[in-house]
Amino acid sequence: MMIAAFLVSIHLLGLSVIDQKLGIFEGNSDVGSVLHPGRVIHDPLSESYSVTGSGENMWSSKDAFQFVWKRVSGNQAIEATIKFLGEGKNAHRKACLVVRQTLDADSPYADIAVHGDGLTSLQYRDEKGGNTYEVQTRVRTPKAVKLSRIGNYVLAEVNGTYSGASIPLDLTGTYYIGLAVCSHEKDFSETAVFSKVGLSPVEIGAVSLVSTLETVDIASTDRRVVQVFDDHIEAPNWTPNGKLLVYNSNGHLYKIPWTGGEPTKIDTDFAIRCNNDHGISPDGKWIVISDQSQGNNQSTIYTLPFTGGKPKRITEGTPSYWHGWSPDGQTLAYCAQRDGRYGIFTIPVEGGKETRLTKAPEGGLDDGPDYSPDGKHIYFNSDRSGKMQIYRMNTDGTELNQVTKDTRNNWFGHVSPDGKLMVYLSYEEDVKGHPANKDVMLRLLNLVDGTNKVLAKLFGGQGTINVPSWSPDSKRVAFVSYQFVG
Repeated sequence: MMIAAFLVSIHLLGLSVIDQKLGIFEGNSDVGSVLHPGRVIHDPLSESYSVTGSGENMWSSKDAFQFVWKRVSGNQAIEATIKFLGEGKNAHRKACLVVRQTLDADSPYADIAVHGDGLTSLQYRDEKGGNTYEVQTRVRTPKAVKLSRIGNYVLAEVNGTYSGASIPLDLTGTYYIGLAVCSHEKDFSETAVFSKVGLSPVEIGAVSLVSTLETVDIASTDRRVVQVFDDHIEAPNWTPNGKLLVYNSNGHLYKIPWTGGEPTKIDTDFAIRCNNDHGISPDGKWIVISDQSQGNNQSTIYTLPFTGGKPKRITEGTPSYWHGWSPDGQTLAYCAQRDGRYGIFTIPVEGGKETRLTKAPEGGLDDGPDYSPDGKHIYFNSDRSGKMQIYRMNTDGTELNQVTKDTRNNWFGHVSPDGKLMVYLSYEEDVKGHPANKDVMLRLLNLVDGTNKVLAKLFGGQGTINVPSWSPDSKRVAFVSYQFVG
């Protein structure tokens, strides 16, 4: 009774409870500038923690919140159920599970944040003083959440299942792990109760590769999970009406609402080995596929109705890998190998004679052609400089110009429908080809002023963004990330 009364008194006075009163944690601190000191009460009988915090926000380049923490190293996981007390003043109040390099306000960190309005997202700042970004999960007001640091990645689970949200985060040596509350109102405090709190090292056992279909907002760079798949999926296309995404998996094509939902298989008749080089006509009525199920089992380009049906063969030569559809709907652009040399080709959409526009140097590769929205240029990637870089040429193959010029290896440049931006897949400088399961970036080049920024960092590569995946309003890009999950 005396201990309980003491804890209640501490709670009412707004003081911090420390050392043995914090159960599995070592200490608690207000991180950043707060007007009202935070506090925590640990109930050893229920193994719950009542955490009260104020703070203007956990966002942008600095944070302000109450943090209950333990110093750890290596692979660690923390889990809990979270419940806010009271109606709350701000819908964006946050109760979080956190990993954090330091207690500085601008420290690198990641958290699984449950907001007052139910939004549940993986938030992160990947460098000291940098901006905060997020990956929004599909679940609102979850019953339980978990945050795991495994190697140089942080993964979020909701309700006992991998949420599809993971980000690379370089935490070195000893770091902090724990519970956090931010009121999102500097003059006001909020309280959340964390129950069934568990903190333990992560044991790596049998793992499987999980695919996450995502979108990223161009203006904010915030990501949103569309759907998580146990199967391997690749290469989303956005339909011209803005409603659906099309992807390939296990040789077949599927469509799904871009906001998430139940996938529907597209009937491709005999074409049961469709690879990730597929797309949709500008009018939305047709699909082009690259399939390997017939003849010599090399990739061949076909078209079929978007509603499904028997494919019509377009290219006689193989292998041929589709990548671009002209804005007027009349011509297809693709990568193909002819006479032992790869190059960029075009062909009428009804088939016929193909036109060779480029020939890669012997042993080299020209790949990934896509049209500019005005139909005047074709962008493609080539390793002719020694690194894989993005190039641009006229649609007849003249006036070739290098677009990206850096030390990384850049693939699959796709220009936004408004013609202002180009998204592309960027590998580290020592990576050869475009393999799967690598640390990669989606980068965004402003074609108007030449500025370049990172749109997303993820575990991916082959299958992430091989083909055009812009939303028709130029506001979002769809892509696939991958993660090994136990």
